[in-house]
Amino acid sequence: MDSKKAEAIRRNVREAYAQVAQSADEGSCCGEANSCCGVPSGPIGIFSTRLGYGEQELADVPEGADMGLGCGNPRAIAALKPGEVVLDLGSGGGLDCFLAAREVGDGGRVIGVDMTPDMVSKARNNAALGGYANVAFRLGEIEHLPVADGSVDVIISNCVINLSPDKAQVFREAYRVLRHGGRLAISDVVATAALPGPLKNDPALYSGCMAGASLIAELTGIIAEAGFSAVRISPKDQSREFIRDWAPGRSVADYLVSAHIEAVKA
Repeated sequence: MDSKKAEAIRRNVREAYAQVAQSADEGSCCGEANSCCGVPSGPIGIFSTRLGYGEQELADVPEGADMGLGCGNPRAIAALKPGEVVLDLGSGGGLDCFLAAREVGDGGRVIGVDMTPDMVSKARNNAALGGYANVAFRLGEIEHLPVADGSVDVIISNCVINLSPDKAQVFREAYRVLRHGGRLAISDVVATAALPGPLKNDPALYSGCMAGASLIAELTGIIAEAGFSAVRISPKDQSREFIRDWAPGRSVADYLVSAHIEAVKA
């Protein structure tokens, strides 16, 4: 993909999610049953309990941290341990960071990275409200992480990497910042079949976490080429039920599914 097209995609995604953050701050539609908040046909408003979060988990985080932006629960496969350093790619309002912070404890640390200033501001406010001393949010692109080499134990991410126009660079960066033995625990949307042109080239479907999804075999190769071993992508067929709601009438669920993505830096 040429640099001009890639930057146009990043700009479109950044603007869409800035609108999500602003709309949520104004108390509008995030959290309702239908998609909304500036990401047309996107996964906004999917109830997080449908994605694998417990009701008590959601009640324990600051109000506004859960923005309904995911497609799964990466912590379900992360097996976080006390004292670990966790990095969340595309941290949004901070939901997964705050839940991870409880698992790693005072001896651990959680870093959230997001390229949208409004999201970073929102997450920092949520952290202050909840008193999360072991969580920090940084502004940056997941293709160019503001994180030191070999400083992270676990990388989590929830429905974000599909938005990147350069997924190979994302996983090279993930490999760089992980310690040896560090692991990926990601929920994301993947393609089980190639999307037709009208879906693949729709900017609204891209910012809505659909058009940028990679084929499973292609993504497996990208992760392995970055240096990871034990790469495993586990599709969740039941996710088609809510993916269908992201773009009614567009048949996106014929091509897309949420998946758990796991790998290790040997």
